[in-house]
Amino acid sequence: MKAIVYQEYGSSDALELKEVDRPCPGDNEVLIKVYAASINDWDWGLLQGTPFTNRLQNGLLKPKKYKILGSDIAGRIEAVGKDVEQFQPGDEVYGDLTGYWGGFAEYVCVGENALVLKPACMTFEEAAAIPQAAMLAVQGLIDKGQIQSGQKLLINGAGGGVGTFGVQIAKLYGVEVTGVDSSGKLDMMRTIGFDHVIDYAKEDFTRNGQCYDLILDNKMNRSVFDYMRALSPGGIYVATGGSMPSLFQALLLGPLISMLSKKSIHIVFLKPNKDLAYMNRLFEEGKVKPVIDGPFKLSEVPEAIRYFGEGKHKGKVVITVQHINETAPA
Repeated sequence: MKAIVYQEYGSSDALELKEVDRPCPGDNEVLIKVYAASINDWDWGLLQGTPFTNRLQNGLLKPKKYKILGSDIAGRIEAVGKDVEQFQPGDEVYGDLTGYWGGFAEYVCVGENALVLKPACMTFEEAAAIPQAAMLAVQGLIDKGQIQSGQKLLINGAGGGVGTFGVQIAKLYGVEVTGVDSSGKLDMMRTIGFDHVIDYAKEDFTRNGQCYDLILDNKMNRSVFDYMRALSPGGIYVATGGSMPSLFQALLLGPLISMLSKKSIHIVFLKPNKDLAYMNRLFEEGKVKPVIDGPFKLSEVPEAIRYFGEGKHKGKVVITVQHINETAPA
């Protein structure tokens, strides 16, 4: 089978399209013919070998455990292990393969618990865009943020995957949403429901005098004290990702800030696939639709990851996997 493989940490130049052996499912695994995949921050971090925790799990000097990136996938089950109970060959599925990886390939093996059935009305590209970004949005806004009707919400890094799902989910609660990102994404953000948009290069949302009941931060590119200044009394700040120093600062100072003020700080530690059934329902009801950038071909993954790393993408960067003499089903 064809797969995008990397042997050294570094830039997208380290990625190569190669012929590799097709995997065989274990007793509790399924073999999936991949039709679509999407790119996440974790792919970028594993490629570069940063932060250092990625090297601890994948090899200190070079990648050893995971040589094919890609965690969010959608496809059709080709074969099942003898102990698999939930699926059968022919089922169309999708999910976050974190812990398995290998999604940037024509086939991948994964445990059955990492998958859910794909609704018939959902394309493979749409399905591949959902798992990680949508789970961060749901767990950030609902589980940690305790979002409520009538609130004012700010999403920092609003034009990517988490932000574009987040605004659609927030609107179901009757929330006023402000999004912060680069100028090239603002028109798209208005189109999908943001009430207010801020170009971070022209305006500092932590110093403009506006306060928010809930902040969903996908970047963590400021001091935690800056965020507290933009948070209303009793407000909640939720981080879905960011640099390790920023995460440590939030973990260290969060309890102290909560003790000294009525504001609280939370960090989302992703629970993969936990809320995919919820997302299926919202999609089938027409309440949420993924924002897709691309799709790119499997051979274009290096270019797509380079583009992702530049931060210019809108929504989710999606990869379509075409198989020889076959058109990907809808």
